[in-house]
This record gives sequence, structure tokens and C-alpha cells, in this order.
Amino acid sequence: MAAKNILMLVGDYVEDYEAMVPLQILQTVGHEVDTVCPDKAAGDKVRTAVHDFEGDQTYSEKPGHNFHITKAFEHVEPADYDALVIPGGRSPEYLRLDHRVISLVKHFMEQNKPIAAICHGQQILVAAGVLEGRECTAYPALKPDVERAGGIWCEVNDTFSNAFVDGNLVTAPAWPAHPEWMAAFLQVLGSRIEP
Repeated sequence: MAAKNILMLVGDYVEDYEAMVPLQILQTVGHEVDTVCPDKAAGDKVRTAVHDFEGDQTYSEKPGHNFHITKAFEHVEPADYDALVIPGGRSPEYLRLDHRVISLVKHFMEQNKPIAAICHGQQILVAAGVLEGRECTAYPALKPDVERAGGIWCEVNDTFSNAFVDGNLVTAPAWPAHPEWMAAFLQVLGSRIEP
């Protein structure tokens, strides 16, 4: 398996597990991952938040870790990357307002490069206008947004453990879906894990 160059888009209050766990999984199988955030330089950090499902009407939020940025956003050349990962949390709600982020996402979709988005990360896909006719899922509260953007909503079960693949697009509803989401993304990447 050839290592892939993967870009991960994060911002302050990205969901901790949705950034940390995919980063570590992708690195474990040999891929190179650059973590970037608009207006942050290599060596900077973003704060994360841990979202949990504790029986309330929505998720709870607790402080997470500091997550390291490995490359300045302004030095990113999308053509240098084979795939894109968009974690959820609160960062997508403001990252989607940045025209540079939208252009970046459009590049990956137009070039049919693998994209893995989870939870609220799909807010960026909605803002980029790349979901028309595409099957996907997201955190359940995003269903109206996905459908208004022309996406075909894929229902999740009560355990939040489903991931959906539509060509180059791999989506999941929340961090409990990591095993299915990352397994599907690795398959789309052409990665093989030998026993």
C-alpha cells in the first residue's frame, strides 16, 4: 500500500475524538496527515471539546485536549493531497464562512478525491454546495441542512454506529461510528491492513 497524503481541517472546539482518533488511525496504517486551521501556523494549537451522549436532548460538551497544527493553512496546496478529513464539533459552523475553506473542499470533490466527514463536519459540505444528489449522513440535527442542500439523507440507527459511502464521500453521524467510518474511509483510500 502506498502512503497517502491526507489533509485534516480543524478549528477551535473541533470535537476531540473526531480529530484525535482518525489522525492516529491514519498514521497507524502509514499515511501522512497534515492538520490545518485557517489563520494558524505549524506548531500552533486548537482547543478541542468532548461531546458525549448522556441522555439529554442533545449532546453535552466538556473541555478536551490541545490539538497540534502541523502546517500553516496558507501553505496548503490542495493538489498535494490525496484525501480530506473533516471532523465535527463546533468548528465547522464558523470554518464554513471562510471562502478558502470552501474552495479547498470544492477542489477535493471536483477531483473526486476521498473525503471523510463526520458529525457537524457536513456543515462545511453543505456550505460548499457539494452534496447535490449525494447520499450521506451527519449528526441527526443536520438532516434539514443536508436535504436543503440537495443531499440524500441516510438514516442512522440509535447507536450512532453507521457510516455511509457514496463514491469518494464517506460520512458518519458521530464519534461512536469511528470503527465503521474509518474502515470505510481506509477502503476508499485503497489501504489494506494485513493480519
